[in-house]
Amino acid sequence: MIYVLLGTRAQLIKMAPVMTELDERGLEYEFVFTGQHEETINDLLRVFRLRYPDIVLYSGREISRISEMISWFPVCLYRALKSIPRGKGVFLVHGDAISALLGAISAKALGYRVGYVEAGLRSGDLLNPFPEEITRILTSELSDYHFCPGERALINSERYRGEKVNTYYNTLLDSLRMFSERMDDVKVDLPNSKYCLASIHRFENIFSKKRMEFIVDTILRVSEIMKVVFVLHKPTRERLLELRLHERLSKSENVELRPRYDYFKFMKLLWHSEFLLTDGGGNQEECFYLGKPCLIMRNRTEREDGIGKNAVLSKYDFMVVERFLEEYETLKSEPLGFDVSPSEIIVDFLERKLNRSM
Repeated sequence: MIYVLLGTRAQLIKMAPVMTELDERGLEYEFVFTGQHEETINDLLRVFRLRYPDIVLYSGREISRISEMISWFPVCLYRALKSIPRGKGVFLVHGDAISALLGAISAKALGYRVGYVEAGLRSGDLLNPFPEEITRILTSELSDYHFCPGERALINSERYRGEKVNTYYNTLLDSLRMFSERMDDVKVDLPNSKYCLASIHRFENIFSKKRMEFIVDTILRVSEIMKVVFVLHKPTRERLLELRLHERLSKSENVELRPRYDYFKFMKLLWHSEFLLTDGGGNQEECFYLGKPCLIMRNRTEREDGIGKNAVLSKYDFMVVERFLEEYETLKSEPLGFDVSPSEIIVDFLERKLNRSM
């Protein structure tokens, strides 16, 4: 039996191609949802044409603060152990969200093996990003199958027990392929002039006043050159209001503050943008696959995708920002293409294991 345990939008976006591949091959699985982004998950299920979760461990307000996770985690763990029978098979978990660790602990307690998708990514700093780097390390410790998106991730995973599989790229590449096949049908309001797309959501940024001020100053600087479409995650919007930074942005005629979109609409905005300003690891990968310039609002990243090519780490340095604005045109390149399917590699592996009864 296969269980796919997810809790965030980013996890579902990256695991949707794997779940679709399982469906197409007729491989039975149970979809377990931990509810971190419960309020916004339905639009993703719709655009990726996935079924509603079979097991929901939490239903309520979205978990957007570390303090909220402290009470959420034991509740979900208890419900997982009560609602999922002991048995043989594999739990698929993903990435650096705390639900990945929750799934790995649940799997071990119930007698299942752990398949870790997007294994082996490291920033090299336990506190940056926090708690994501620690989540990755602990989940790797508990994993039996490490699905690594590239050679560097594979090397990082060698120290852990279990089998390692090189998927070459992230499953996000397959998510982009799904988008590209339906892009012409996606309706979204595109600006009538060139624009920068912005998206900020990491705890390390939104809960730092100094960093949020830098990001707002950067967006306003970009708005002097071109329009900025800032797509606001709910926690980001709340923090901007708390810090009284929202008003600075809303007063600018060249900054559009928009609510969060479903994945395909956001990708169409990215496709037509000049460049992306972001702190998202998935966004960094998307830009690399699309050949799109990317200014990353972080000191360091656990991903090598695009660094030194299309992507630049700001390190919260205005000199770096200015240089990027001068040179971003030279960072554009052709999209990567879809010759490799990481999701097929993962499901091929699982199918072989299932045939051997794991």
